[in-house]
Order: sequence, then structure tokens, then C-alpha cells
Amino acid sequence: MPRDTALQWLSLVGVIWLQSINGTNSNFPAYSSQLKQLLSLSQLQLNNLALASDAGKLFGWLAGIAAVYLPLWLVLLIGSTLGFIGYGLQYLFLTHYITSLTYWHIFFLTVLAGNGICWINTVCYLVAIQNFPFHRQAAVGLATSYLGLSAVVYTAAVGAFSSKLSERAEQYMLFNSLLPFTISVITAPFVRHVDTKKPKKVKFGFFVVLMITIATGIYAVASSLGAMSRSAPWLKVVGIGVCLTSLLIVPMAEFLVGILDEKCCINREVRVCNLTTDVDEAVEHQNVQNWTKDQNNDTVEGNREEICTMEDIEAKSMLQRLNFWLYFFIYISGATLGLVYLNNLGQIAESRGYTRTSSLVSFASAFVFFGRLMPSILNYVYSSRSKCMVPGPTSIVLAMVPMAAAFFFLINGSNLFLHASTAIIGFSTGVITAISVSTTTELFGPNHFGVNHNIVVANIPLGSFMFGSLAAVMYHREGDGQGRCFGLQCYSKTFIIWGSLCSLGAVLALVLHSRTRKFYLQRL
Repeated sequence: MPRDTALQWLSLVGVIWLQSINGTNSNFPAYSSQLKQLLSLSQLQLNNLALASDAGKLFGWLAGIAAVYLPLWLVLLIGSTLGFIGYGLQYLFLTHYITSLTYWHIFFLTVLAGNGICWINTVCYLVAIQNFPFHRQAAVGLATSYLGLSAVVYTAAVGAFSSKLSERAEQYMLFNSLLPFTISVITAPFVRHVDTKKPKKVKFGFFVVLMITIATGIYAVASSLGAMSRSAPWLKVVGIGVCLTSLLIVPMAEFLVGILDEKCCINREVRVCNLTTDVDEAVEHQNVQNWTKDQNNDTVEGNREEICTMEDIEAKSMLQRLNFWLYFFIYISGATLGLVYLNNLGQIAESRGYTRTSSLVSFASAFVFFGRLMPSILNYVYSSRSKCMVPGPTSIVLAMVPMAAAFFFLINGSNLFLHASTAIIGFSTGVITAISVSTTTELFGPNHFGVNHNIVVANIPLGSFMFGSLAAVMYHREGDGQGRCFGLQCYSKTFIIWGSLCSLGAVLALVLHSRTRKFYLQRL
């Protein structure tokens, strides 16, 4: 039993490690300008490479199907292998070990790597949901928050191992290829379903993980600003490594506590056997009552946080629901639009004359991390006071309103507005992305989550193509005719359009809220 409980927490730590290095597409802005020069790309071609990674999500449903028939460790290794091949071949091309790749070869290799992200994410979601069935919101939220930290991890690693700006693209490709594959091999043995027989009192464990996570986020923001972002690159790597490794405290503590409990139970049984039969029966009766009371308390605690669902339906039925299409277009004008902005952050910064692109990307990643973490913090604080959390559509509205305003703020040329708007957009994108996992489960049920949620996030490549192409066309129109553009006019019209679309998404979220309001009220 102590081994199972420790393995339950160890699986969550493994999922967190996987999520922290699985956002390989989030570091694209840090080397996109250099890649554009190395491959002599136009702005539209560069945008298509950003789209390619998202396009892999069009086939993410394959991971959901594979997870039904294959062991999770195998699904995990398949996903990491796809990324290893996709980014590895690009690294060999950029370092001239391979010379025969064309632009379209690189495009499809990026699609392949992007699809590998879906396989790893699917395993992470399923492990968190299965191993913490009565606390799935907290487990999924905490784990997926680390996906927003990926750009910080990769920026730190590249900064520590390479001081030459001219080699950054090659180094990012190398780490994108090696890190997910290495961590997948390490975590594969314990990233699996663990049956602990009965609900466990896990609130203190989540509190410890939450505190470590908050400390990690604060460190990530601090290391992305000021002198630390320009000096002591190894210090940043060591700090992040310590934060991630310290999560092992929880499974180790659970194992030790379990061993002590087992010894106490054995000693108690020996003492009971030495008593008279009458006393033995009385003690046994009392123990049964106490066990039943504890079991009931555990079940009540678990049921309080168990996710309620409107219905549990398959993908075909989901596609016939109006709520799905409202949810689809809300996501595309919220989280997807935010991801498109972050994908173009390198070019946006360059056009405004901002030179510290890597620090800005790391800064944005840190706020995406906190945005993803916020629903878990609220879930932890309010789980003991109400049966269910704030409705997903309502939370999305609250995130999209400041996000829409931030796009309009970007029309101002000040670096202060650039940082503030990037922080707001990153934070809101993280919130919506984190909420979407539980919202998909609430609206369409947990039994077909692997396929259903991958269909929902298929809007990301669609939105990336539409919104990214729009930005590329506007950029080219305002440029110098040689594929480069400098000045606020490069993206000003784009920001106005994006802000308007985000405002429309907030209105659609209000409509979805009104349609599901009765369901959420019944959960209180």
C-alpha cells in the first residue's frame, strides 16, 4: 500500500517533468528570426513553419485512439520518438550533416514533431485523471501548468550551453530533439495507471506541490528579467533543476509515512491478539467502525472534488452539439489567438526594435505558466467550500476581456506596453488552456476525453493558419519589399483585428455560459 501511494505521486512528478519539456513549439519565437535568415525565408514561409507545429494537432486524435489499445508507456515513447526524428533531422540539416532537405521537408518534419507533442500530452492527461480520480482538476491543472514553463527551460539550457547567437537555432533544435526523448525514457516506468484501492487524503500533498510550483514560477519570472537574464546562465539551469527535482519530496514522504503506518498496524495487531476474546471482539468492532468512518470521510472529500458532467458522449455525437461549436470558436478566438501572438513574438519584437527576444519569450512563458497554474490554486482554495468550481465558460470570459484589451494596448510603441500586454496575453492564454481540459470533461464526459479534447484543440492549426497568415500578409504589405519590416505599422492593424476577434470570443463565451448555467447551478 505505501508503495502504491508513493507511485501515485511519483507518476504525477513524472507527468510534471514531461510537461515542463513538452512545449517545444513555444520556443520557436526565440530562434525564428535566425531561422528566417539561415533558410532565406519570406515572412509567410516563416509563418507556415509556426503553423506546421500546430498542424500536428490535426492528427492528435490518433494518440487518443492509441491510448485505448496500447500501454501508456508505449504511447509516450512513440510521441517522444516522433519529436526526436522531426527536430533531430532539422538539427542535422542546420549543422550541414544533411544537405538534401527542402523547405517542404522541414515543414513536414515540424508537423511530425508537433504531432509528437499531442501523444505526450495525451499520456499526461490520462495519467493525472486516472491516478487522481477524485482530485483530477487539481492534478491536471498542476501538471499542465508546467507546459507553460517549457520556453524558460529551453532558453536557459541554450543560454548555458551556447554563448553564440549565430548558433541558437541549431541548439534549440538539438534540445527540442533530445530533452523530450530522454525524459520520456526516464519516466516511462512509473507514468502509468496506479490503483490505490480507495480515495486518499491528498490535500496536504497537493499543498506541497503547489508551493513548490509557485516558487518555481516566481523564480522563472525573476530569472527572465534584470541582470539574471543576461548573466550566470548556468545559475538559471541549476535553479530550475532544483525546483523540478524538489517535487520528489512528496512521493518520498508518502513512502516513508506508509512504511511507518504499516509497522504501527502490525504492532497493534500483535497487541490485540494477546487480549481476551471479548476484548478482542470489542476492539475489532471499534476498529471496523473507525475504518468505516475514515472511509466515508475520504469518499466525501473525494466526491466534493469529483468532476460533474453534462453528458458522456463520443466524438460523433459531440460534433452534433451546438455547445461544442460555441466552445470551438471560443477557444480559437481566445487560447489559439494567444498562441499565434506568442508564435509571432520574435518578429513583433524585432519590428519594434526590441533586441532581447529570448528574455521576452522566457518572460511570456513564465506568465503562461502562472496562467495555467491559477485554476489549480483556486481549486485548492475553494474545493472544501463548494462542490464544484467556477463554471468554465465564466472563467474563460474573465480571461478573454483583459486579453482583448491587451491587443489594443500593443498599438502603443512603448516597451512597457509590450511587456505588460505580453504578460496579460500569456497569462490569459494559460488560464484558458488549463480550464479547457476540465471544461471538455464537464461538457462531454471523461470516458472519451482522449479523442474529444484532441478534436477541440484541432482548432489551433486552423486558427494559426488564419490569424498567422493575416499577420504575415500585413507584415509583408508594410515591409521594405525584401521580406523585412520595421516600425509600429508592421502589426498595428493586425492587433486591432485580433483584439476585435478576442472581444467576439468573449461574447460567445457569455452565450455558452447562459446555455450551461442551469447545469452548473445544479452542481452547487
